[in-house]
This record gives sequence, C-alpha cells and structure tokens, in this order.
Amino acid sequence: MNFKNKTVLITGGSRGIGRAVALAFANRGAHICITYNKNEAAAKDTLSILPAGNHRAFQVDVQNSDAIRTLINKIAEEYSRLDIVVNNAGIFEAHPIDKVSYPNWQRIWQSTMNVNLMGPANVCYCAAQYMMLQGGGRIVNISSRGAFRGEPNHPAYGASKAGLNAMSQSLAQSLAPYNIFVGVVAPGFVETDMTKHLLDSPEGGKIKNQSPLGRVAQPIEVAQAVLFLAAEGSEFMTGGIIDVNGASYLRS
Repeated sequence: MNFKNKTVLITGGSRGIGRAVALAFANRGAHICITYNKNEAAAKDTLSILPAGNHRAFQVDVQNSDAIRTLINKIAEEYSRLDIVVNNAGIFEAHPIDKVSYPNWQRIWQSTMNVNLMGPANVCYCAAQYMMLQGGGRIVNISSRGAFRGEPNHPAYGASKAGLNAMSQSLAQSLAPYNIFVGVVAPGFVETDMTKHLLDSPEGGKIKNQSPLGRVAQPIEVAQAVLFLAAEGSEFMTGGIIDVNGASYLRS
C-alpha cells in the first residue's frame, strides 16, 4: 500500500467517503487532486488535513463533459502523470413513484444518471487516454449495495449504480491490454455528515440493524477497499466488485 508520488484524482473528494479516500492515499505518499461541486469550504478543509504533498482542489460539475476533459488535461499537464482515479461523486435524491410528480420524476432521473453514471463514464474516458499513453493506471468506481438490492424510494440511484457496475466490468475487459485495471467498491450505509440526520432520527436504529454488526460503515472502511484495488498486487481482481456493507446485503 505504498503510493509514494502517485497522482490520485478523487471526484467528490471534499467530504465523507471522498475525504477518507483522499486522506488514506495522502498518508501513503500520494499527491491528491479532489473535485467539489459547490462547497469550497469543505474542499479547503479536506486539503488542510492532508499531510505534506502537492495537493489540489478543483471546482467541477461532473455533469459537464467539457469541464471533465479540461480537468483531466490540466492534472496530466501539471503532474505529468495520472496514476489513479476514484469516481466517488454522486447524488441520492428521493423520488418514490407513488408520490412524486411526473416532471420531478423526469428531472431526478436525468440528473441522477448525469452525475452518477455519465460523469464517471466521461472521467474514465478522459483519464484512460492518458493512462494508455503512460503504460497503465487504476480506476476505482464507488457503487452501492443499492445496485443489487434495489432502492424503492430512489430507483434512479439504484439504476445508476447498476449501470456503473456494468460499465466498470466492460472497461476492465477493454482496458486490461493497456495495464489499466478497473475495480468497484459497493458500500452499504456509511456514516457521514450527509447521513448523520438519518442515523440520529428514529429510523437510525433500523438502519444500523440492517447489519448484524449493529452499525453502519465508517468512511475509512470504504477507503481501505479502494486502497486495496488501487494497490500493486491486485491486478487480477480487475472487474471485481468489493461489497462493504457489513453483511446487510449478501449476494452469491
């Protein structure tokens, strides 16, 4: 797990899982580039806790394909390499089919697919162009157990993450000849500042008890799986999906 002088791009790296991933890589010697959409203060706070290194934060809306291409070009030029990409940015907006209006149904489906699937697809494409030229790289996409068990109140989210899994496995096959390895981490519920209100609510106990461990994941536990897929020695796991859900959803 030595990532000394590796250049790592983490989308949605200012909070929660993204922040934990950034810190885990930085603690092992990597140079970190994180993206954020609107919360510049959170991005600056994340940079402030990273150990010494050439770390940067970039304001990027992952729905903007031109902005993604510009970002990847900038990182590749400034750092001379792009070794690891972690697609973490995502949205999770409720739209139960029996309650939401048709216009909102369409809007949420479109925005969720744009952020959770098309955004990572475009990041993968642009990053792979440099990785192919430099002789290899790693891509780790953050999915969800919702891709497997369903999300009745968030169907677009479940569908977007299922699509992300399928895309990752397709890219693992097409990019393997270029020594580019693609993996997926599929967390269950994770304790972050965005989920704290749910965990502190009357529903919190039920959420925690979905796992026989009686709790939800910590961001660092998701980050550990990301590190594993990005590390040397895990090449033959390309195309694999690692579940980090505390046995709250089991598949075989």
